[in-house]
Amino acid sequence: MKECTMGSNDTWEDITARIKEQADIVQIIGEHVDLKRSGVRFLGLCPFHGEKTPSFSVHGGQQFFHCFGCGESGDVFSFLMKQQGLDFTEALRLLAERYGIELPQRRRSKEDQERQKQRELLFKVNEMAAAYFHTYLKESGGASAAREYLAKRGVSHGIQEKFCIGYAPDVEIAGWNFLGSKFKGAEHKAAIATGLLVAKETGGTYDRFRDRIVFPIYNIGGQISGFGGRIVGEGQPKYLNSPESAVFNKSQSLLGLYQQKDHIRRLNRAIFVEGNFDLISLVANGCENVVAPLGTALTREQLRLVKRFTEEVTLLFDGDDAGGKAAARGVPLFLAEQITGKVAILPTGHDPDTYVREQGLTALNQLLDTAENLPEFVLGRWIDEYGLGLDGKRRIVEELKPLLAAAASPLQRAVFLAHFAKELDMQVADLERYLEQKKVSHAPVVEKMTRQKQYAGIETLSIQQKQLVEFMILNPATYSDLAENKIRDCLEGSIGEILFLELGKVVGNDAEAEPEELLTALPEGAERRFVSKLLLGAAEDRDDDEGQMERELAGFVEFLRTDQVKRESALIMQKILRAQEDNNLPLVQELLIEKLRLGQKLHG
Repeated sequence: MKECTMGSNDTWEDITARIKEQADIVQIIGEHVDLKRSGVRFLGLCPFHGEKTPSFSVHGGQQFFHCFGCGESGDVFSFLMKQQGLDFTEALRLLAERYGIELPQRRRSKEDQERQKQRELLFKVNEMAAAYFHTYLKESGGASAAREYLAKRGVSHGIQEKFCIGYAPDVEIAGWNFLGSKFKGAEHKAAIATGLLVAKETGGTYDRFRDRIVFPIYNIGGQISGFGGRIVGEGQPKYLNSPESAVFNKSQSLLGLYQQKDHIRRLNRAIFVEGNFDLISLVANGCENVVAPLGTALTREQLRLVKRFTEEVTLLFDGDDAGGKAAARGVPLFLAEQITGKVAILPTGHDPDTYVREQGLTALNQLLDTAENLPEFVLGRWIDEYGLGLDGKRRIVEELKPLLAAAASPLQRAVFLAHFAKELDMQVADLERYLEQKKVSHAPVVEKMTRQKQYAGIETLSIQQKQLVEFMILNPATYSDLAENKIRDCLEGSIGEILFLELGKVVGNDAEAEPEELLTALPEGAERRFVSKLLLGAAEDRDDDEGQMERELAGFVEFLRTDQVKRESALIMQKILRAQEDNNLPLVQELLIEKLRLGQKLHG
């Protein structure tokens, strides 16, 4: 297909319209829904809710869809955003690439371009390794024990293919360098960077995964970011994950989400289990809307991932104390993200794998249908543990503080206050007063700040401040320099300050973070819309210049230093006025000398 280029006067509205003109909505939706012509439209089963009679209508001529069952409707962008969990920017780029429409690219320094190439190489090496592991499992005689293990656990060939399950051979069969012998040059270095290979102090490498069933871990875009491995024979640890890398962060990953996202969206619920084989076993037995964290406590980032497809999560736990404690830790995260959380507890002696294999899917679904709301479950556990005596209530109130502090809306807080007060046989006002004492907040930075006071929008910033915020977002590598020069003070009281704090969390997790990672980390709201629009419109308006970022940084550092002096000078002026009102002439003279010194610093 001939590539369409962007004209010099094209607006983003022009580009969006051009994509809609070229995109065949019937063809695109038809790749996900079995459509049949009915007059001038096409009908199929809605992918967004369960139904047996087709009520999902697609109009090719008018380029829109509508479901008469659940009310979902929109254009080709809306469909992809809903169906694949994308934001508008991601859907636009996906369609532009498909139809050969060139989008302006954000200008990147040579360092940024090199980092992007490195990320692409890491993904490529992971794909290659997954193929090696998967082929070895299917074809090698050295994998017979692994195949027998999978068969005993009821993992069919179809499930193995769906999740690209593989086997990393034991050293007695394939030596210490099964993968190392397959990678050369840059790919070998990339395999070390992903953690597939471990460098020895004496030189050379060895395989990280040995004698393990290997599960590739996919990101939401379908790229393999890392691996999880379960030992087949004897050995420790039983489970082993890839280490953190430029493309893998286990606290921001969910095993099975890429494969199961359509089922999660259709059933409007995600089931969280703890183990890799719990997930595989449930899917193999017909429970499709399931995901698994990677041996970590539940994180807010994982909830944000699944929130693209549903706003209800059920935690399926073993019937032990660990499950109850994990549920309690999760409550503030659910409240902050405003996701409905529920808990289903398995009978003693069972995990999800054994339960579904012994009791069947019907029994599992019945158990899931009786899942208890997460806050009520946790409160019930505390009542059982502490009792409702005076000391028990005191301890429960202390436990409730971080939960109520994480409530993301006044309505949510009011509902929980009323419910908890009733369960504890207390007046709502009394409970609220006790909860306010030494209030502890586990809420995320953005929610915590916006509850404490209202922050001004980006439109209130000066031109230079807005340019500073844009530069900071587009160049995360400069974060530390800007922080050292008190950028937060310069942006105080605006969403620029919120963006600075959130970018700090992203950079803290990955020193080589890309601007797009900030977009992923932000919740819906003005901050996310600003960043999305900035990244979409950051066109390459000049030739790449390796020193350009450094020159711009130097300019902004100078601006921040000047801004700091001006603010200090204004503060001194306020002190001078107060000293004059108090007729404190010695202090006035001292402050005037200090203001003169600052003036010399500003102009000298």
